[in-house]
Amino acid sequence: MTAYQVGVIGAGTMGAGIALVCARKGHRTWLLDANPVVLDKAQSYLQATLKKDVEKGKITEQQKEEIYQSIVPVSEIQALANCDIVIEAVPERLELKKSIFSSLVDICSPEALLLTNTSSISITEIAGGLKNPERILGFHFFNPAPVMPLVEVIHGKKSSPENTEKAYQFAKDLGKVPVLVGDTPGFIVNRVARPYYNEGLRILGDRVATADQIDNIMKKAGGFKMGPFELQDLIGIDINFATTESVYTNFFHEGRFKPSRIQQRMVQAGNLGRKTGEGFYDYNK
Repeated sequence: MTAYQVGVIGAGTMGAGIALVCARKGHRTWLLDANPVVLDKAQSYLQATLKKDVEKGKITEQQKEEIYQSIVPVSEIQALANCDIVIEAVPERLELKKSIFSSLVDICSPEALLLTNTSSISITEIAGGLKNPERILGFHFFNPAPVMPLVEVIHGKKSSPENTEKAYQFAKDLGKVPVLVGDTPGFIVNRVARPYYNEGLRILGDRVATADQIDNIMKKAGGFKMGPFELQDLIGIDINFATTESVYTNFFHEGRFKPSRIQQRMVQAGNLGRKTGEGFYDYNK
């Protein structure tokens, strides 16, 4: 397997997890975030996760140190100039992502593969108007990235077959299960998942059942590992809401994808789930 120099942009939950996935497979990885607090939190997460791997006998103490040292925290995008592959994992805002890729096409070599972890934004739209759009693809991990096996590899209108194959193979080399997806709003998983969240929110809003009751029913009767509200808290209610908004907008406001006012109010209040200590459940107890 080829060892690459990999850049990961965004050191939040997804970015730190993606960096760990890459480092575990022997890739030298640069983890970029402009916020030093976020970088510090990411390093704490990496240390804690690798420590658990040692305790479970998955790796040795020496391997733990080698993996940790292969992830280099950086704060300037210029540090990614020599990367063979760059994976963007920043919040779901189109203009932010376009700005990042506009910089990357100038900074990185013309052969570098530029991937976005977007969960719903059009790859064609992200790449639109940029130089070398043939090397920009979607590369959608699921939370938590080190555990979840699936990666959606999304080709935009101008993504080249060669780069699509390279991204697909890279996902396989990371030990993931890649699925090749066309550039449709929400791709596969998030499009299928919208009714799961939205109908749960409608039932809650109609006061038919509580969030806890709905979650328990879906787990015990439906066989799901997590109910829709536990899952929103894990993913982040803000991320889930932004994804629903994006799918709703890009399907020209089809009613079945309409976002929930319950989610909107929770985002406005800053109750975003596990990461803030409170969402549909209270994690401060």
